[in-house]
This record gives sequence, structure tokens and C-alpha cells, in this order.
Amino acid sequence: MPDAAAPAETAPPAEAAPAATNPMVGGVAMDASKDIVANASAAPNLSTLVAAVQAAGLVETLQGAGPFTVFAPTDDAFKALPAGTVEGLLKPEAKADLTGVLTYHVVPGNIDAATLTQQITDGGGEAKLTTVQGAVLTAKAAGGTVTLTDAKGNVANVTTADVKQSNGVVHVIDKVLLP
Repeated sequence: MPDAAAPAETAPPAEAAPAATNPMVGGVAMDASKDIVANASAAPNLSTLVAAVQAAGLVETLQGAGPFTVFAPTDDAFKALPAGTVEGLLKPEAKADLTGVLTYHVVPGNIDAATLTQQITDGGGEAKLTTVQGAVLTAKAAGGTVTLTDAKGNVANVTTADVKQSNGVVHVIDKVLLP
């Protein structure tokens, strides 16, 4: 009979499995028990986003209870902006503009890929997402890829979905969205 108890002892590690299935970002494991800022800070391909969040004074907000859905542009996404754009936005006098750009990447609530895909289906092929900044992003799905279109018509692809956080979810994107 002691052998019958052995499988029960292996059950607790199975509970840890969901954390193991959290996608990696920038080659680094993301810990679902940590907040958005802590995980983003650990991802080497989100360093420009983290620097921008710090410059805008949004660290405490994104460490808060949320929940938040963040569409996180990679460093390469920031590099693709016109020359001087990032440097200009990081200047103290541009804090309001930077805050507007960053909060345009945040939607209230915990919108995972399944929920977003359902919203797109329910919306006849697109979902309108009102951002914390106040403007709208348009989400669509085609060929298994979710895209976001900003107010200027720029399209970003979700490259890594459902990175769970203690205070929401992050979806990594390949473009910076502009209100």
C-alpha cells in the first residue's frame, strides 16, 4: 500500500506546470507570479520598453494590481521608428507624449489570446480595444496571427501571446503603436 501513496506525492509538481508553460521572452523564462515590470525587466529584448516605462513614471502603475493587458513592443520595434524618435520621447520635456504612446499599449483587464480571438470573432472579424490612453486599437486575426492596427494605420503582429503576469497578461508585438 505505501506505493499507492507515491503518485499522490508527485501531484504537487504538476500544479507548477502552468508556470512552466508560460512563454519565454527574449530567451528568458517569465514568472507568472511576478508583475509586468519585473518580467519585462528580465527580458533582454524589452529593455527599451522598460527604459521608456521608467522615463514616463509608469513603473508603479504597471506594478499595481491591474489587471492589465500590455502589448509590449520589442527593442527591434523601437529601432524601426524613424531616427531620433525614441531619443526624443525619452527627454524629460516629452514625458506627456511618451506616456501617451506607452499607455496606448495598455488595455484594462486580463485579455488572453483566447478572449481576444473570441472578441474578434464576435466582432465580425475585428475587435475594438479601448486603451488606457483613451484611443482605440483594432485587433484582427488571419492565418493564426493576431494583428493590431493603430490610429495611424500601422499594423503590429503579436509574436508571443499569453505571457501571464501576477497583474495581467503581456503579448509581445513587433511594432510600436502610435495614437
